[in-house]
Amino acid sequence: MPAITAVDVHAHHFGTDVPTFPGNAPRLVVDGPEGGRILCGEATFRSVTPTLWDVPLRLAEMDAAGVSHQVISPVPVTMEHAAGDPAYARAMNDSVATACAASGGRLLGLGCLPFTDSLATTRELGRCLSLGLRGVELGTRIGELDLDSPELDEFWAACDESGAAVFVHPVHGGRGAVRRAGQPYDLGLGMPADTAIAASSLVFGGVLGKYERLRVALAHGCGAFPWVYPRLRVAAALGGERADWDARVRRLYADTLVFDDEHLRLLAYRFGEDRLLLGSDAPFFPDQLAKSVDSVRRTFPGQDLLARNAFGFLGLSTEEGALR
Repeated sequence: MPAITAVDVHAHHFGTDVPTFPGNAPRLVVDGPEGGRILCGEATFRSVTPTLWDVPLRLAEMDAAGVSHQVISPVPVTMEHAAGDPAYARAMNDSVATACAASGGRLLGLGCLPFTDSLATTRELGRCLSLGLRGVELGTRIGELDLDSPELDEFWAACDESGAAVFVHPVHGGRGAVRRAGQPYDLGLGMPADTAIAASSLVFGGVLGKYERLRVALAHGCGAFPWVYPRLRVAAALGGERADWDARVRRLYADTLVFDDEHLRLLAYRFGEDRLLLGSDAPFFPDQLAKSVDSVRRTFPGQDLLARNAFGFLGLSTEEGALR
C-alpha cells in the first residue's frame, strides 16, 4: 500500500468489460492504443483516452501527479442512462468494482443507481456497498426530479442509514440549465447553475435538515452556489423560513475543480477548509490532475487538505497510514 499523499475524489471510469446494451445506451468503442469513443446509439458522444479504462495507465498518471489514491465514478452520461435501466447500472457498478480490485487498493469506487422505483434504487445501493464501493454518484436532477423531491426520500434515508457517500455531478453536460446552449455556456454557466440548484435543494429543500448523517459532496466546487448563497439566505428569510442555513451549508463537501486559486479561498470561507476535496475530472481535462494538486498546495500551504478530508467524506480511516 503506497503512502497516502493525495486523494482525487472526482475522476471517471468506463470499462471495456461493460457489455453492449440495446438502443441508445452509452457504449465504449476502443479504436486503438491511442483512445476510443463513447457512442450513444450510432452517434459519437465524445472521444476518450485509454486512461478511462486502463488501470495501470491511470495509476501511472496518478504517480506523475503525486496522487496516491483516486475515487472513480461512472462517466456522467452512463449514470444518466443507468437511472432508467437497472441492468445497465449493475454492469457499470461491476466494472467500477473490478477496476478498484485491480488497483492494489489505490482506486476507490462510487457506483450509479437506477431510479425506476424505490426498491430498485435501495437494492442497488446495498449491492454497491457489498461490492466494496464507498457510495454513489448522483445527478443534480433525476429526470425531472430535483434532489429534494419526496420521491427521493427513501434513497436519502438509505444513504443516511448505510453511511454511503454521495457525489453530486451535473447532468447533460450543463445543457438545458440556462437559456444559452453550446460552449462556453454549457460548461461555463450550465454546469455551475445546475449544481447550484442541486445544492440549494439540499440546503433549503430540507434534505440536510431531515437526514443528519448524510455525507454529500458536489462537483466543480459546488458550482455557482458559493457565490449566490448569501442571496439565497436573504431570500429564505424574506419568505419566512427559519433555520441555521450556515450550519447546513458547512455540512456539504465541495471539490476543488474551479480552475482558479482565488475561488478556492471562497470555497474555504463558505464551507470550511475541512470540507474541500481534491478534484480533477480525470481523464477529461489533460494534465488537470497535477494542476489541481498544485493549486491546492499553493492556496493552502501546509494544510492537510489533499487526503484527510476525502477520507472523512468516504467514511474511511487514515489510522496507521493505510486505508481500512
